[in-house]
Amino acid sequence: MSRSTVEAAIRRPDDELRGVAQAAARRLDGAPAQAVIAWAAEEFGDRWAIACSMQDTVLAHLVAQVAPGTSALFLDTGYHFAQTLATRDAVRAGYRLTFRDVTPRQSVAEQDAQYGARLHDRDPDLCCWLRKTTPLYDVLAEHEAWGTGLRRAESATRAGARAVSFDEEHGLVKVNPLVDWTDAQVAAYAQRHDTVRNPLLDQGFPSIGCAPCTRAVAPGEDPRAGRWSGTGKTECGIHR
Repeated sequence: MSRSTVEAAIRRPDDELRGVAQAAARRLDGAPAQAVIAWAAEEFGDRWAIACSMQDTVLAHLVAQVAPGTSALFLDTGYHFAQTLATRDAVRAGYRLTFRDVTPRQSVAEQDAQYGARLHDRDPDLCCWLRKTTPLYDVLAEHEAWGTGLRRAESATRAGARAVSFDEEHGLVKVNPLVDWTDAQVAAYAQRHDTVRNPLLDQGFPSIGCAPCTRAVAPGEDPRAGRWSGTGKTECGIHR
């Protein structure tokens, strides 16, 4: 049954969504990214959204071609590089998506007043929870599914990711259209379609997060070595 128009305001129960995810995982394993996106748009309609980090804009470009008007969520942590914000603005202006900036419950100043300045240096897990994970939880509660640019090639912790799965953490279906894309495939797509490019990618930042917790990496280093460098932390908590 088409979900292009969601008639009920109530989300389907977790068990039903889990079954949808399991069936889709079997059917869409190895399918082209465009097919995965088309399935999500048909199944969930306006009850799915994509998360856009603006590290690259390949997922946003693909979704805009296959399912224009899809809701695109940008987690505006208050700590982004200026280049990342400029990338977001260019994508918002040029791609056929419905953009929504998702902000934390507290401003940086309010967080500093409660926890002290530079919480990201002292407790990066708590900072990520306050400025990324909790705001995402809040907005995803309105949806049945979310799409991400997560890829198996990005890190060992993501090697087992599927194109479609049930996200037990958030209680909804998780859609990863690019899951089996290599770095070379992402770069080739971006070049072929002249997608908006975050300038930091050309400045030694293959993995881009918040400015205080991201550094450039040296040649030969793991692409994610610049994230929370020296802390042992490897994920913000969004992808568990």
